[in-house]
Amino acid sequence: MSLYQPIKQEGLYHFMNEHDACGIGFYANMDNVRSHGIVIKSLEMLERLDHRGGVGADGITGDGAGIMTEIPHALLQEEVEELPEFGRYSVGMYLIDSQASLETFREVVQQTVEAEGFNVITFRELPVDEGALADNVRETLPQFLQVITDCSDALDLYFMRKMIEQALEAADVEHYVASFSNETIVYKGWLRSDQIRQFYMDLSDPRYVSKFGSVHSRFSTNTFPSWARAHPNRLLMHNGEINTIKGNSNWMKARTKQWLVDTFGEKGKRVEAIIDESGSDSAIVDNVMEFLSLSMPPEQAAMIMIPEPWKYQDYDNPVIKDFYEFYSYLMEPWDGPTMISFCDNHKLGALTDRNGLRPGRYYVTKSNEIIYSSEVGVVDVEESEILYKGQLSPGKLLLVDFDQSKIIENDELKHGIATSRPYSEWMSQKRSEKVEPAPFKRNSVDKDTLHNVLVRFGYTKEDIEKYMKPLTSQVKDPIGAMGFDQPLAFLSSHSKLLFDYFKQHFAQVTNPPLDSYREKIVTSEITYLGREGHLLDPGVKAVDRVQLELPVIDGRVLAREDVKRLGIAEIDITYTGALKDALSHIQNQAAELAEKHGVLVLTDARILEEEKRYAIPSLLATSAVHQALIGHERRTLTSIVVKTAEVREVHHVATLIGFGANAVYPHIAQETLISVSEGDETVVGTYNKALTEGLIKVMAKMGISTVQSYHGAQVFEAVGIGKSVMDQYFGSAVSKIGGLSIEDIDYRNKKMQDRRLEYLESGSRFQWRQQGEDHVINPNSIRLLQAACRTNDKQAYEEYRENMHESHHSSIRHLLKFKSRRPIPVDQVEPKEDIVKRFKTGAMSFGSLSQEAHETLAEAMNQIGGRSNSGEGGENPERFEPKPDGRNLNSAIKQVASGRFGVNSQYLNSAKEIQIKVAQGAKPGEGGQLPGQKVYPWVAEIRNSTPGVGLISPPPHHDIYSIEDLAQLIHDLKNANKEADISVKLVAKNGVGTIAAGVAKAYADKIVISGFDGGTGASPLTSIQHAGLPWELGLTEAHQTLQLNGLRSRVTLETDGKLMTGRDVAIACALGAEEFAFATAPLVVLGCVMMRVCHKDTCPVGIATQNGDLRKLYTGKAEHVVNFMHFIAEDIREILAELGLKSMDDLVGAVEYLEVDKEKTANHHLGELDLSPILTPIDGPRRKVDVQKHPFEWSLDDLNLLPDFKEKVEAGESHEAAYHVKNRHRNIGTQLGSLITKTRGMEALDHDTYKVNTFGHGGQSYGAFIPQGLTMHHVGDLNDYVGKGISGGRIVVQAPVKERSRDIIAGNVCLYGAIKGQVFINGVAGERFGVRNSGAEVVVEGIGDHGLEYMTGGRVVIMGDIGKNFAAGMSGGIAYIINEKSVIENQVNMNHEMIEVGLVEDREEMEKVKHLLYGHQYFTNSQRAQESIEKIESGEIEVIKVIPVEYRKMQQRIRYGLENSYSLKDAELKAFNGELTVEDKELEKMNIF
Repeated sequence: MSLYQPIKQEGLYHFMNEHDACGIGFYANMDNVRSHGIVIKSLEMLERLDHRGGVGADGITGDGAGIMTEIPHALLQEEVEELPEFGRYSVGMYLIDSQASLETFREVVQQTVEAEGFNVITFRELPVDEGALADNVRETLPQFLQVITDCSDALDLYFMRKMIEQALEAADVEHYVASFSNETIVYKGWLRSDQIRQFYMDLSDPRYVSKFGSVHSRFSTNTFPSWARAHPNRLLMHNGEINTIKGNSNWMKARTKQWLVDTFGEKGKRVEAIIDESGSDSAIVDNVMEFLSLSMPPEQAAMIMIPEPWKYQDYDNPVIKDFYEFYSYLMEPWDGPTMISFCDNHKLGALTDRNGLRPGRYYVTKSNEIIYSSEVGVVDVEESEILYKGQLSPGKLLLVDFDQSKIIENDELKHGIATSRPYSEWMSQKRSEKVEPAPFKRNSVDKDTLHNVLVRFGYTKEDIEKYMKPLTSQVKDPIGAMGFDQPLAFLSSHSKLLFDYFKQHFAQVTNPPLDSYREKIVTSEITYLGREGHLLDPGVKAVDRVQLELPVIDGRVLAREDVKRLGIAEIDITYTGALKDALSHIQNQAAELAEKHGVLVLTDARILEEEKRYAIPSLLATSAVHQALIGHERRTLTSIVVKTAEVREVHHVATLIGFGANAVYPHIAQETLISVSEGDETVVGTYNKALTEGLIKVMAKMGISTVQSYHGAQVFEAVGIGKSVMDQYFGSAVSKIGGLSIEDIDYRNKKMQDRRLEYLESGSRFQWRQQGEDHVINPNSIRLLQAACRTNDKQAYEEYRENMHESHHSSIRHLLKFKSRRPIPVDQVEPKEDIVKRFKTGAMSFGSLSQEAHETLAEAMNQIGGRSNSGEGGENPERFEPKPDGRNLNSAIKQVASGRFGVNSQYLNSAKEIQIKVAQGAKPGEGGQLPGQKVYPWVAEIRNSTPGVGLISPPPHHDIYSIEDLAQLIHDLKNANKEADISVKLVAKNGVGTIAAGVAKAYADKIVISGFDGGTGASPLTSIQHAGLPWELGLTEAHQTLQLNGLRSRVTLETDGKLMTGRDVAIACALGAEEFAFATAPLVVLGCVMMRVCHKDTCPVGIATQNGDLRKLYTGKAEHVVNFMHFIAEDIREILAELGLKSMDDLVGAVEYLEVDKEKTANHHLGELDLSPILTPIDGPRRKVDVQKHPFEWSLDDLNLLPDFKEKVEAGESHEAAYHVKNRHRNIGTQLGSLITKTRGMEALDHDTYKVNTFGHGGQSYGAFIPQGLTMHHVGDLNDYVGKGISGGRIVVQAPVKERSRDIIAGNVCLYGAIKGQVFINGVAGERFGVRNSGAEVVVEGIGDHGLEYMTGGRVVIMGDIGKNFAAGMSGGIAYIINEKSVIENQVNMNHEMIEVGLVEDREEMEKVKHLLYGHQYFTNSQRAQESIEKIESGEIEVIKVIPVEYRKMQQRIRYGLENSYSLKDAELKAFNGELTVEDKELEKMNIF
């Protein structure tokens, strides 16, 4: 197969998990002047974006590239006789399988075209140069034909193309049509960016002229040949990922028939499908947008599919909000990080998603040309020729209208679209019909009935007391600690709800999770009841639905008159016979009732009256009905409300919404809360809100913003459910190892609901109890392990090991065993001293752990040649060098997490390995958190924050929104320390294999696959229990996929997650791991007793606390951890000897030594369990044998800076030099900064000791991590990540000409994790400026949205706009705003959760602000700085001050302590402990600046 990737599924790998990202751009003459030069410059742009594309396992082959232009009429005119004029004919660009018959192809196409009443003018064979291709690509080369017809009408063309596709499929002619248009054409393929021009010979022909060129360079997480998946698509190019594609596709299937009839009339029924479900998410978006564009302008289609957030966002123009709200009644958003560019030759546009997670910069020239791209500097243009520069902000639309020869700006464009129909009038009418809900009316359930129902559905005292009540009182998910250590649901001996078999998906690498708290502006809880209207026939009737503010409801909603008018029908989901028959019955009933009822209520309320009936698991009932309605093409006719006794948790609501419910009515949980709240009915509303808040956070983990998008998105994976159940009832959602048949589910469901108890069980999900669920870490296992390791008693360890092997079978690995092999003597096996070098301790931060515990782990691992992990909290630099007594307390692995705490040049250069924590097993898709009571002064010092002020890491790394972003961060860190390995930590999930393949292609040296059951200091209980997969699945998938892609030899694989014995490690090794991390077990060895109060600073054994009195109770020693590691190693040696193997290298990936333990699987009712995918061997290398070839070929540091500066730095002599740079020059200055840090220290030099002057267009991460003493001065534009992690250096960015200082000059996410230094930017910077700045002094002349998020220190002066959602999560430092707006006008754009706003009135403080402005004016010659100084001095303008409240209060207390003669150390500690006696009025008088 030459067009599509050859491997669809093997082992745990599945082709549908492929992801991609890219660089995109276009170049156009808006006056419609065509030239060959535009084609050439567009191809040049493509080549300069090559670093954003992926490179295959051979280091040569690309992932795909392409270009869209106008049809080359002048070229074709000379080759084709009697060619009609441009626009009066069409060209289909066909790629045909190399084995297919061209004769058959021509015959089928000719017949089909003629059958539709048109003619084929000619078939043109496309000239290509095969010499441009790599050998392996040449083997897959398709045949190329251009089909030229006299059909030119858009509707006719679309219909004819569909008929051709269907006819060719019927004739078994595999093909792909890249484009079929009367005006545009696409040349693309499985090529690198620099191969397109040579391969497609047309593109070099001077007769090939066009007014535009749109280009795309692809980075795929797989490296399989795929000519069809290259971009551009037929209408658009896409940089990003649609997180909700499964749900969007299902909804499209439900709409297809109606849309086709609305567009084509009755003949539309001849078209089989609008979307190609086997295509990528980008292709499916293209399918839908192309179809919508048959009935509306493409820019309107883009606005409907990828809308701005409208619920929490204020609009200057309310008609635009009305437009978005109107279409929310008709279609869910296609949600995810997205940048699309589209062109139909009349309109050329670009749109970014509501979060602005993909970069887009553009120049407009004086010759009326536009250059748009993911980066600046991709086309050379003189500054004197530039009219203005811009950036595409979140949710904004850029449109070139060729017919008007101009750009239509976002506001003008959207106003025109929003007023093209009376949307505001329709919405006003709809709002006037709003019905207020009736007062709450309790449907009281008698005490005995309620008790019996609670028992039957597995409620426990723990559920009510430790989950439901805290959830309601705090309106957020309760926090837990130390991870998950119970059996998977399908292996448990206790009854489990079906919800527990489903694990939540989450975003990592290929798309980011969202920050639903700090960036709430982009979210929406809204859901709809009723029949969906016709999107292609908009009118007031289209909004004849009911909008609900929350998806969790109570009886008040169903009692509303407007809901009743929709038509409510109840479907009883209780049964007495076979579950399978009951499901078939409710599916048929739903399909029948949907015709006339806008609301179907699936209810189990009948169990309250009839104890002998069983309730169908509500998740199973919901998904079965949802899928049946889709299959009957009736899903859009109705909505589903689930009224169920089962639901009490956030995860339950999430799964029901995710598998098709419009709303959830947890009637028994609500009644239970009223009962335990002494009849307080207001608790119901609070509970509904709390469940919804939890749902939003679960959605955010997957990067999904709206409940509508999450609805039916199926972003879950089952563990332990059979394939037949998934295929029939769950829309083929993933369940990789099978498990329960429908009969097994029926048996377990009835067994659970047959229970009758006098009292509710205590419950043991959150804490071990003797009568409860098994826990891996229990008092007995703790006692045995501590006894063995503290006495170094091998016999005691063996007792512990046997207890672990025999007492529980909680994980997938316990269903496997090693085969019998001819053993060898154990003394022939590699020694334990070599084995332990593969061992790590898990990432646990200083701050979550006490200093003593953190240092003990480092000391132990350094003793044995293993590696400890610093965690994300930074590390005291005093530990970087060995102690006089020889002890080494330096963590060999330095972690870089989203908070970037303590990540500076010195920290990075102290590492042997730098680990990028993309996700954590216990809370994937979420940031870390350290409560304020644990931010002691010594912790705050290392984290560059304020004592007593809580710290939260953002859910995403703000410099990893895609796979090419991760490649850039890897490149950043490799530049910061070339000697260190760069590892990337992922969490097991469906598709982690393809992500791992992408990470390997992004040049990581190591990949960590963590299991979901890893420990944590603090995590929401929902995440601990329900997010992520066991490492057995994730590790195996990663290993297999890397092998299939030829990438396994380039990376080391590591795993972690409750590794407790040598057998655990040996199985992990056989499944593909080479290195292994332990976290929970070493903590137990050090004294942990699993109290699970790590987040409360009350650890009774001094491990997870900073409290001085509790730390005195710490008894752990390094030798205890060493003993544990040696026991594990000896354990492994015995297993290797039994298998006849001499080293662990021989066991890596050797699944042939494993088999299913049928004796253990027989103990469970698992009719469809299939572990063979885990044990599938793949050919190829099984472990790392090659070294990653990191891409330094364009490194300015390697080519110029180090040769110019190295001798000077080593000699201690100052030096200055200048260079012209391009966008391919990334990380300018980082290696030089690393050299300075290693040679001279990070803070020892004066500013400007070394000075680098650059000119032109600098690449990403300019000046990242540079230390004090290095100054970088750039004249021109820079791309994203300027000054990332700056560690004391100085960066000056100067506009090339004064006029450009009002334009954008620096990209997104500048100064992320800045530690210290000075930055002066003589222009506007992009989105998310200064995220987690903790000490840099900055002056900038305007910023984009989400500025200063999570800032903890430093000073930032902004002369200009501040963007939306300013200062969200800002907990330290001060911002000063100088613009023409008032305080109130600026406050509109601020997130006020943690800050206070006022004016600078203190004279000394004003002088400090002016001092920064003087510096800015001096270094950049800024006209704006000069004007600001003058206006401040004349009193014409006010300086607005933004300061976090808790930061201000703590700084006031510390200052009070200093004024009372305490040292800074003592003042901070007393302020933290609340030991300074002073009235608030006294503190308020102190001005902090």
